[in-house]
Amino acid sequence: MRAYDVILKKRDGHELSKAEIAFMVDGFVKGEIPDYQMAAFLMTIYFKHMNSEERYNLTEIMARSGDSIDLSFIPGIKVDKHSTGGVGDKTTLVLAPMVASCGLPVAKMSGRGLGHTGGTIDKLEAIPGFKTSLTEAEFKKSVKDHLIAVVGQTANLAPADKKIYALRDVTATVDEISLISSSIMSKKLAAGADAIVLDVKVGSGAFMKDIASATDLARAMVDIGKKHGKAMVALITDMDKPLGHTVGNAIEVEEAIETLKGKGPADLEALCIELGAQMLKLGKIAGTLDTARKMLEDSIESGKAIEKMKEMIESQGGNSAVVDDTALLGISKNAFELKAWKDGYVTSMNAEGIGIASMKLGAGRETKEDKIDLSVGIRLSKKTGDPVKAGETLCTLYYNSEEKLKAAIEVVKASYILSDVKPQKTKIVHGVVE
Repeated sequence: MRAYDVILKKRDGHELSKAEIAFMVDGFVKGEIPDYQMAAFLMTIYFKHMNSEERYNLTEIMARSGDSIDLSFIPGIKVDKHSTGGVGDKTTLVLAPMVASCGLPVAKMSGRGLGHTGGTIDKLEAIPGFKTSLTEAEFKKSVKDHLIAVVGQTANLAPADKKIYALRDVTATVDEISLISSSIMSKKLAAGADAIVLDVKVGSGAFMKDIASATDLARAMVDIGKKHGKAMVALITDMDKPLGHTVGNAIEVEEAIETLKGKGPADLEALCIELGAQMLKLGKIAGTLDTARKMLEDSIESGKAIEKMKEMIESQGGNSAVVDDTALLGISKNAFELKAWKDGYVTSMNAEGIGIASMKLGAGRETKEDKIDLSVGIRLSKKTGDPVKAGETLCTLYYNSEEKLKAAIEVVKASYILSDVKPQKTKIVHGVVE
């Protein structure tokens, strides 16, 4: 078999066998197939796409290229959740304690942020002392004793995907359904869960900008998971505006804590309850979604959810005093308020622009090597649909560099559209794919 022949076959629109896909992926990982041939192969997939069988095989080959996590030490059904990434997306910080407090074990591996989207692991590291890297024994003990652990992904989880993604990133082959779905699902399959709930974002701050594309991606991932014997459900959720009222790291942890106390933004709480209900149902903790929603609402009202957050922080070496004193998170004291320049309504927001502004402040990475500033970020006082008066605060930027602040202000200001037209209210969940 030759790489040239496989590239030619896919270029001409033919279906590839599992052996041909394995030849390309394994050969690239071993260094036997050069970058230029793998880049050509990825470009043929970008233009000719893959069918469901090819996606299934590509996912399996990437999933078995490294470690597989064994969750057999956890009794019952193991349920994982994955978000395709957005702005202000702090759902895991709220969802994990809520779900664990209802009796469903949460053994979660999360990623770091890149570009305009944030990462759960970066946010958790804003909690003093919190360890996002645990040994396997520590990870298992935390889940066994506390029903919860949220850690960074192991370096050898689906390494084929890591190497291929780096090449996709520099060859303009990132945004193709087969490549996105197999990339995400290879890591999810290697992470060992029995059931997976997907949060597929759609809108200006998401990877997928329209509902049709987001639905196609959700269907592709659900199909791959089911073919691998996993129970699957995907929610198509709104990302036309940031989720909640904060974008950053420490500032998002603060908002997650407030949400677990029942004082958080309505959109964030509503989304966490919808995702959590699907998890509890797949995990057979609740028989119906309505029962599951009630359990999650009760976990907040009773204080069980916030106590589980404290328990998680302590079990991973962090200072749980942050739950009662969020000043310990170290949000920057330097604040700039961006004021409305006219009366009217926030007609729309460019969520991606808000994410980029947060990154320019230092809260995100333009490259994987960038060091982030956990103390900076943006607090949104006004979001899409809100009425505004000239001179009212639209948002507050927390900063440590005047130069970075100046760059961020320009992007934020361009992200707000003010007019006399009040926009229609949008739903937080646009659809469900099962």
